[in-house]
Amino acid sequence: MVAVLALAGCVSQPQRAPAPAALTGAALAAATARVEAREAQVRAAERLGFSGRVALSNGRQGGNGRIEWSQAGDGYRVVLSAPVTRQSWSLTGDAAGARIEGLEGGPREGRDVEMLLLEATGLRIPAGAMAAWAAGTRADAGAFGPARLHFDAGGTLARIEQGGWTIDYQAWQPADAGAPRLPLRVSAQRGEAKVRLIVDQWALGDVPVQGG
Repeated sequence: MVAVLALAGCVSQPQRAPAPAALTGAALAAATARVEAREAQVRAAERLGFSGRVALSNGRQGGNGRIEWSQAGDGYRVVLSAPVTRQSWSLTGDAAGARIEGLEGGPREGRDVEMLLLEATGLRIPAGAMAAWAAGTRADAGAFGPARLHFDAGGTLARIEQGGWTIDYQAWQPADAGAPRLPLRVSAQRGEAKVRLIVDQWALGDVPVQGG
């Protein structure tokens, strides 16, 4: 079933993430406080959404295409599509479970969204944490365990390690007073499973936040 993700389109090779630095003392406290402030702003928004391009692989197979993600609380809707081939499928879900539509054989449902996606596509996709990680925030510790934060020498978040995944941040939006600074290029990896994301536009609540 991995062929459903052999989508037309292109996600360029990821930029090299800034090397994490060993921040200590006041510098580490200030960098951590910025992450916590961003988390508070993101969680305060009634809705979180982004659109862009995504590439998924399991070390042997994968694909890439357009992605539209919309999240409100525990509820989310994700659409992956290929403008050229017009292939697409959607994932909707909440804390109770998830449903995939658009695959050969009809809709599929399951309580564990990652297992549902693995069985349907052959790819391991961290759907339950992806919105949080894409926004440069930690996912729910109750579901994914504690997170380790790593920063570059300037105090910008460079990496999150959580739930067996390593999430690297290659590019960020320019600072904008009053709005949280959000990532533009994100790469997540767990073993051979890889997700690369390029964000074209963010939305917090009903407010679009321009991406790259």
